[in-house]
Amino acid sequence: MLALTAKIRDIKENLDTLRNAGELPAVFYGMGNVSTPISISKIDFKKIWRQAGESSTVKVTTPKVVIDVLIHDVQVDPVTDEPIHVDFLVIDMNKAIKVEVPLEFSGISEAVKSGLGTLVKVLHEVEVEALPADLPHNFVIDISSLIGLDDQILVSNIILPKGVKMVTKGEEVVASIAVQKEEKEEVAPVDLTAIEVEKKGKKDEEGAVETTESTEEKK
Repeated sequence: MLALTAKIRDIKENLDTLRNAGELPAVFYGMGNVSTPISISKIDFKKIWRQAGESSTVKVTTPKVVIDVLIHDVQVDPVTDEPIHVDFLVIDMNKAIKVEVPLEFSGISEAVKSGLGTLVKVLHEVEVEALPADLPHNFVIDISSLIGLDDQILVSNIILPKGVKMVTKGEEVVASIAVQKEEKEEVAPVDLTAIEVEKKGKKDEEGAVETTESTEEKK
């Protein structure tokens, strides 16, 4: 099982100082636990996050308690996209829970490759129910089965591991092929009134020049 070591954090501690030291502020709650502030290594957390996502269990060890958790929420810096705070949800390994599991698309669709249509990804995650130890990290969706315009991949087509129950309705579409639309070049309508005004202006201007030249010749 994936594991992290944590320290109990003083809520009065300056969070910027903590982050500058390579630590990440976090809390854990659930299963009768009050919200408890902790800190974890940012480097270690990022490795675990990549492997666990939000659907795989992680064992967190503190000086006072060892708990099984899910990564429930991660706040990231809007500029650097680096994690700045983590919420861990404490879970009971003997009780089934519902979580959202991400979908990962792979393969090549012949319909897309031939230019027949475009791939439409309708769902990016599905909800499942299982014991924490049985929760999948993700589901890989092979789009190579999408050959024609009427082809679809439904939730019911997802093969579930043993002990995992699908909560999302089976008839929901995961991915499909849509008719590829040709981009039409938009031509702005011609303003005939403006052209007529412009022509009239030029004629008036030419007439004024001719009048001036005639007057000068008479002189």
